[in-house]
Amino acid sequence: MSNKMHVKTGDTVIVISGRDKGKKGKVLQVSPSEGKIIVEGVKMVSKHVKPRQPGDPSGIVKAESAFYACKAMPYCGKCGKGSRLGHNVLANGKKERVCKRCGKRFE
Repeated sequence: MSNKMHVKTGDTVIVISGRDKGKKGKVLQVSPSEGKIIVEGVKMVSKHVKPRQPGDPSGIVKAESAFYACKAMPYCGKCGKGSRLGHNVLANGKKERVCKRCGKRFE
């Protein structure tokens, strides 16, 4: 697998395939070596958790699970849709990520 990812931690993405198709969320974690991401509120799974210290939660806990990054697309707030990323080179030589549909800058 390639180690280059099209999404970064903190990006808002929309899921384009699978059981959570159409859901939007913020990227919490990126794993380039596996090609997977964890997105807030997407691909929720039930984990059986044992309390490790007094006061820790136990029982069945809902948590986000990792899924392949190719199933998510960066979400453009201006277009209101998923969009591919492009790059613009600024006058000072730095690159910025932009929406391919409308040209708005991604944060």
